[in-house]
Amino acid sequence: MVSAGSKSSKILLIGAAIIAAAGVGTAIWRTQHRTIAPVPVAITQPDAATMIAQLEAKLKANPTDAEGWRTLGWAFFNTQRFAESATAYKRATQLAPEKAEYWSSLGEALVLAGPGAVDPDAKAAFATAVSRDPTDPRARYYLAVGKDMAGDHEGAIADWLALLAASPSDAPWAADVRKAIINVGAKNKIEVATRLSAVKMAAPVSAPVNNAPSVATAAIPGPTPEQMRAASGIPKGQQDAMVDGMVQSLAAKLTANPKNVDGWIMLMRSHVTLGQTMKASTALKSAIAANPDDAARLNAAARELGVPS
Repeated sequence: MVSAGSKSSKILLIGAAIIAAAGVGTAIWRTQHRTIAPVPVAITQPDAATMIAQLEAKLKANPTDAEGWRTLGWAFFNTQRFAESATAYKRATQLAPEKAEYWSSLGEALVLAGPGAVDPDAKAAFATAVSRDPTDPRARYYLAVGKDMAGDHEGAIADWLALLAASPSDAPWAADVRKAIINVGAKNKIEVATRLSAVKMAAPVSAPVNNAPSVATAAIPGPTPEQMRAASGIPKGQQDAMVDGMVQSLAAKLTANPKNVDGWIMLMRSHVTLGQTMKASTALKSAIAANPDDAARLNAAARELGVPS
């Protein structure tokens, strides 16, 4: 569970959680055959401009801060300034070339900065990410997209099947990767149903393993110390506005795509952390209405979070 602390710390943690929902990427969660439409987390422009200006000032004073450049790349990405995002991520990779996440983030920014294709520069970034961390799902997903776009549909399907097999069964991207496999198979007359049914995914992250917490109460991915310092200079009112914008953005995405059970759990958790129990309860009711087959899971998560029914 998120430990007790100042509200500003909770705001940063909630923001990081919602960012993570767009993180591995936006790429995997928006899997559509030959379509890579930018759907980053929305941040209100005034707050984003404040954060970006502060990050740029810090980097001017300390230009060798690799994590600072990664954070700046994230800020640009989430305001759809993809070319600038790619520039910042590239600087991060130069300073810390061992970080797979920096390389896969760079590749995704390059894809979205261009015409929506995995061009040679993006492909090289994803390949480097995989060389640093063979399990990086964003890089693996996009490399398969590149194969599909190049006409190697069978190779793309094989890679997506391998990604599914290496993923936990409740991975947020699993359903969309399956859709990609089905769509590419149907379009190119490749049989995939049998191969999909044979995929054995890893245990769900939400299932307690060795007393590990479930997805509902697992620690929200926290920002790095550098991100904490970068955000600490933002006035409290702007911090509140920033996280409100993030929560509202997540709620809007769930209105558009109410079948995202993990998203509903994240929204409930965000409301609970902010002390908004009635909003969490409303989210639970909406989640169950949209996902009656997952009512047991949603109710279990709500109980763990202390959401009133």
